[in-house]
Amino acid sequence: MKNILTLVIAATLLSTSAVTAGQISFDKAWKEQKFSLFSKNKYSFKGASLGVQSDGSVSMAYRAIPESLWGSRSATWRWSVDQSVPATDLSKKGGDDRNLSLYVVFLPEADAQKLKGAGIRKLLSSDAARVLVYIWGGSHGRGKQLSSPYLGSRGKNVILRSAGTGSHSESVNLASDYKRAFGGTAGAVVGLAVSADSDDTNSAVRGAISNLSLN
Repeated sequence: MKNILTLVIAATLLSTSAVTAGQISFDKAWKEQKFSLFSKNKYSFKGASLGVQSDGSVSMAYRAIPESLWGSRSATWRWSVDQSVPATDLSKKGGDDRNLSLYVVFLPEADAQKLKGAGIRKLLSSDAARVLVYIWGGSHGRGKQLSSPYLGSRGKNVILRSAGTGSHSESVNLASDYKRAFGGTAGAVVGLAVSADSDDTNSAVRGAISNLSLN
């Protein structure tokens, strides 16, 4: 009986692990956050993929992460760009357009519980929040980390692709990127956001992100 119980418990743990480490669907859980009344992107939510159109505009699509995924320490996804903004300096506020950005929002466990279900504006304004922004755009080399001109010491831009078109798969180590950016150990992954930004250069983006997974 003891051996049977051990096997049952082990199987349960493996099953739980399989559930908590998986793909993030682009469904109704995602909400758009506009930054101005007259400027917003167009998003196409298709389950496994998210299409983005940006025409001289900027906005963000955001979703909270289930508590079962708060301990995620890596992420994978595929993204593509068919039309690109010009290369810009992403370290400066204004003129820092980019094709696509994936925001990963972290909070200490205690703060994550207090802000559970909060919107992206409230999360990003929390002093305890830390944000890694993985970017396709700009004129910087792959792997370069830049302080966010909007989030100050609470946010880091991590450049994965410079401005241009194409299609690529990405795999990032959230734990090591967090340590490099902020020091210490990453907190709970409480939110994800995807944005495109073309308003400063009055240009256009046609892109998509798919197969997004947290592990």
